[in-house]
Amino acid sequence: MLKAKLGIAPIAWWNDDLEELSDDVSLDECLRQASEAGLTGMETGRRFPMNMAELGPVLDKHGISVCGGWFSGMLLDGDIEVEKDRIAEQHAFFKAAGAPCIAYGETARSVQGERHRPLAQKPKLSEAEMAAYGRRISDFADWCAKEGMPLSYHHHMAAAVETEAELDLFMKHSSVPLLFDAGHMAFAGGDNFRVIENHHKRISHVHAKDIRGDVVGGLDRSKESFLDAVIKGAFTVPGDGSLDFEAIAKALAGKGYEGWFVIEAEQDPIANPPLEMAKKGRAELFRVLNAAGYEVVGA
Repeated sequence: MLKAKLGIAPIAWWNDDLEELSDDVSLDECLRQASEAGLTGMETGRRFPMNMAELGPVLDKHGISVCGGWFSGMLLDGDIEVEKDRIAEQHAFFKAAGAPCIAYGETARSVQGERHRPLAQKPKLSEAEMAAYGRRISDFADWCAKEGMPLSYHHHMAAAVETEAELDLFMKHSSVPLLFDAGHMAFAGGDNFRVIENHHKRISHVHAKDIRGDVVGGLDRSKESFLDAVIKGAFTVPGDGSLDFEAIAKALAGKGYEGWFVIEAEQDPIANPPLEMAKKGRAELFRVLNAAGYEVVGA
């Protein structure tokens, strides 16, 4: 039987790009709520100490492990040796924590963190540029894996690899493991099932992010930014949005995916209390994963 683990990202409690969209809770309380919701993993965020001597006892107290975390990569315009230095501390920390991977997000030229830059101003690469980028990322990912902590590449709204066509091109010109994010791909107008069909062999990590279709459909991408969309409530947890996560889970199971399903839904924690959202997302994921034939480990 295929095995799945259920985690969550701390962005439900504290938003790293929009600090005003944050709940005033401690790391200890965040982990306590995640544990109460029945989750066994937490990705890292800005309130996490980057060493296991400090973090380990807090994780152990709540029965939580590090199930990944974001790295803001700059390889689109940057140098591999510089990126090795930039990732070194997180790399060592994640190895000590026994994390499955580092989520690589390309932030060079991205407008994802710029409130005044509309979605339509996202970077666009020619195939030649994508090929050169793919080679750099592949070399960097190979080095990370050899050093003992693999990357998983996060396609992302407002970044260079956003749309399904861009992801297809990136995958053609790289050998990097893929972090599949259903919410980002749906927001970008892509077909999640076609992405799974085409790239399942390289999916190494899954973000279970849902979207509110009415919010996403109502955006003016020529004027509104990614952060505007977040504030409007474009994202939510599985079971609270528009995506069919049972069908997505069955598609992944059909291709043999095993590993983490991480709830990641950046939204206003006042309007969407994190503990309530975590419980709702976990309940829906548990239901759909069972329906897809997974054994949820640590449930």
